[in-house]
Amino acid sequence: MTQPTIWHNPRCSKSRQTLQLLQDKGFDPVIVDYVNAAPSKAEIIATLDLLGIEAVALMRTGDARFKEAGLTKTDTAGDLVDAMVAQPILIERPVVIYSGKAAIGRPPEAVLEILKDA
Repeated sequence: MTQPTIWHNPRCSKSRQTLQLLQDKGFDPVIVDYVNAAPSKAEIIATLDLLGIEAVALMRTGDARFKEAGLTKTDTAGDLVDAMVAQPILIERPVVIYSGKAAIGRPPEAVLEILKDA
């Protein structure tokens, strides 16, 4: 069985809860500490496509670092993706990728939808 991948931040309670949920469902997910091992521009774009959302929806726009970086919700998708590559802490977490699908674990149960066919 293919295992899901989780973009995980161990300091985030929602990320920890989502990881625990995956493990409770019998998965041994590939854990990517995305803050210390930033996803590439291509990986972020591919994940946005899987999620079916705009770049701004994958960002922690309420985080002070978003504003400190001079970013706005109306910046171009390219600028926002570049910002996520440069400062991965701005990526909303956690993101779970599984079997050609992706979900943001907010709430953690939101990832269950992409695991249904497992």
